[in-house]
Amino acid sequence: MSDEAGTASRRGVLAGGALGALVAAGGARAAAKGEAKIWSREYWANKGAVKLYIYRKRIGAPVKGKAGKPVVFLIHGSTLAGRSTYDLKAGDQDLSMMDMLARAGFDVWTMDHEGYGHSSHTEANGDLEAGVADIEAAMPVIEAETGRSKIHFFGESSGALRVGMYANRHPEKIDKLMLAALSYTGIGSPTLIERAKQLDYWKSHNRRPRDKAMITSIFTRDGLTASPVLVDKIVAEEMKFGDSVPTGTYLDMTTKLPVVDPVKITSPVLILRGEHDGIATIEDVLDFYRKVPGDEKQFALVPGAHTLVQGPGYRQMWHTVQAFLTMPLKEG
Repeated sequence: MSDEAGTASRRGVLAGGALGALVAAGGARAAAKGEAKIWSREYWANKGAVKLYIYRKRIGAPVKGKAGKPVVFLIHGSTLAGRSTYDLKAGDQDLSMMDMLARAGFDVWTMDHEGYGHSSHTEANGDLEAGVADIEAAMPVIEAETGRSKIHFFGESSGALRVGMYANRHPEKIDKLMLAALSYTGIGSPTLIERAKQLDYWKSHNRRPRDKAMITSIFTRDGLTASPVLVDKIVAEEMKFGDSVPTGTYLDMTTKLPVVDPVKITSPVLILRGEHDGIATIEDVLDFYRKVPGDEKQFALVPGAHTLVQGPGYRQMWHTVQAFLTMPLKEG
């Protein structure tokens, strides 16, 4: 890591860490006393004939006329749906990022993109453009329910590309932007080099097989070992929706990068990366980071590999996210 990026990362994490820890501790104490009950609700958005599933969690039901909580919208990646990514409990591990953020005082949303989870499974390949259109369709629902038109966004892997593209087109909607497991140009990426070997398949098939072995590979392809309990839980959740997912994001990531212009990002941004992530070289991600204008940006390395949300460093990732979200903006 360059001195510039390392300094920015350390400064960002340390500056907001104390406040983030206090927020988390307060939520944990309230939960222990039975005061912090998480409320949830399902919603639907329409993208033409496509029905999109949206899910929400927060502490307590919203009260009409009362100021709403800050909103965080979590966007999933290429293989797993929204709640399998962000609202999962596996054995003794509570991996629910939605619950964590709800207890920290946020109104937390996720969705299933077209072709995933509860949303309509169509003949389309669910490419990155479709993912941006999904977010655009979901936003009026979130705005109507929360009263907020400017919110925080978090995306992991192809989810980071979806929200990055959305941020390029709708900067007025972005409060703070969090990009995890990001790929920029894709140059030198071991994972994308391997995917390119199946390019003919991605071009000729709109869906790809997604079985237990494939899900396991998400957690093992960068040389780390997956928790069998975690994999079994994800498989059980995802197989309810079938044994395949769209190919569009894989095709785009092997043929169309870069799709996000860092120069056009105008909001504070946090870039999160696992120490051993084959989806992009660290040089590629740092190149993106350096091109983001302004000084309200942070780069953080987290223990683990590609998936940070469900990886071994997920608690460090949570801490970093909370610190970023609760850090005051620069004055003046």
